[in-house]
Amino acid sequence: MNVLNITLPWPPKELSPNARLHWSKLARAKKAYRYACAVQAKAQGAQRITADKLHVSLMFYPPSRRAFDLDNALARMKSGLDGLADVLEVDDRHWKLSIDRAEEVGGMVKVEVRHV
Repeated sequence: MNVLNITLPWPPKELSPNARLHWSKLARAKKAYRYACAVQAKAQGAQRITADKLHVSLMFYPPSRRAFDLDNALARMKSGLDGLADVLEVDDRHWKLSIDRAEEVGGMVKVEVRHV
């Protein structure tokens, strides 16, 4: 594998660090998003990778022109990245991350995975 490109769904607002949800609703939202990202990754060809370290680039395409903070977007993405880690079978503590925002609207997160 040279580069793996995956498109994941935009993380739901319930996963925002600013959301004030009951712990059980938050747990359900995290579980659902983790599962959705794992299914999407598998559907796009992701599978177990033999690697000690990975570089994962995230490009956030917001669902609207409304402003958003990259740090909050990354925090919302945590469960989704865990779902991707489940599929790749590489612990996310061995990942180097880079994040950016796109000028275009799209309601998705494009992920590029490459060996370090």
